[in-house]
Amino acid sequence: MEYRYFGDSGLKTSVLGFGTWEMSTTQYGEIDVNEASKAVNAAIDSGITLFDTAEVYGPFHSEELLGRALGARRKEIVLVTKVGFKYSAENKNIGRDSTRDSVLSHAEGCLKRLGTDWIDLLLIHWPDHDTPFEETMGALETLKASGKIRHYGVSNFNVAMLEECEKHGHLAANQVGYHMFDRRMEREVLPYCREKKIGYMAYGTLAFGLLTGAFTPETTFLDWDWRHNGKAFGLPLFERDSFLKELRVVERLKGLAARHGKTMAQLAIAWAIGHPALTVALVGIRKPSELKENVQAVDWKLTAEDRAEIDRIFAEEGVPTYVDAPQAI
Repeated sequence: MEYRYFGDSGLKTSVLGFGTWEMSTTQYGEIDVNEASKAVNAAIDSGITLFDTAEVYGPFHSEELLGRALGARRKEIVLVTKVGFKYSAENKNIGRDSTRDSVLSHAEGCLKRLGTDWIDLLLIHWPDHDTPFEETMGALETLKASGKIRHYGVSNFNVAMLEECEKHGHLAANQVGYHMFDRRMEREVLPYCREKKIGYMAYGTLAFGLLTGAFTPETTFLDWDWRHNGKAFGLPLFERDSFLKELRVVERLKGLAARHGKTMAQLAIAWAIGHPALTVALVGIRKPSELKENVQAVDWKLTAEDRAEIDRIFAEEGVPTYVDAPQAI
C-alpha cells in the first residue's frame, strides 16, 4: 500500500480510502451489511487506513454501521466524516446548515454514532450559501482546539470558496468527485489544492459503478437508488443515451486493462491516483472479495502512452470528460 500526506497538515493515510456511502442502506442499491462489516476489517488488514463516512449517508446509518464494524480497531485508522445539513423530525435532509451551532452540535452526534472520542478529519459536506465561511471556519477551529477533531476541511468547494476559507484558517482537505468521466476538477480545483498544500480526496473513483465493468445496456436502478434519475452531481452520466455511449468506452477500456493483466476497476483506480495533486482515491467496498482487486491497483503506474490511449478512446466514442463543465456547488 502507498501512503501520502494531506498537504502540509502532517496527516498521512493510505492512497486508497474506504468509502461508506454504500453502507447507508437507503440510498445506494442493495447491500449485505454483514459482508460490508467484514470488508472493513479486511481493509485494515490490507493496509487501508482511511475510512470516509458522513452523517447524511442514511442519514446516520453509515456512521452507526462503520462505528460498530471498527470496534476496537478504530485507533488503527484515520476516520473522516462530514456535517453541514439539517434534518426534520423524521430524519429527512431538509437543507444545508453550516452555522456555528449546527457544526458544533452535529459533530457531537457524529462522535456518538461512531463510538469515538475524536474525529481525525471533519469536513463540511457542501457549501452553505447562507452562512459566512468565517463563521463555519470558527466552529471548526473551536472543535480542533477542544480535541474533538484533529483536522478539518471541506467537500465540494470551488476555488473561490477555498480562498475565502483560507482567510480564516487552513484546510487540510477538499473532497470532490473525480474519475475518468468527470474531470472538472482538473481545470482549477486540483491545481489550487496542490499549490496551497491542501489534500485532495476524490470520491466516485469508479464513477459510481460505471468503471467497475459490471454494467450492461440492460442495467437499471431501483427507484430509490439516487442514480435512477440519470444525473450524477450535475452530469448526465446515467441518462440513457449517455449511459450507452459510456458503456462502449468501458468495453474498450477493459481491453486496455486486460493487456496489462488488470481489471477495469484497477484501471480506474490507477488512473485517478496517478494525478500528482490527489491524496486519496475513495472506493466503495461492499464485500471482502472486492477488496483484493482494488488494493492490487495501487502499485500499477500508468504510462503516458496508457493515458493517451484512454483519452483517445473517449474522443473516438464521442464521450465528454466535462473538463469545462461547471462544478456542482
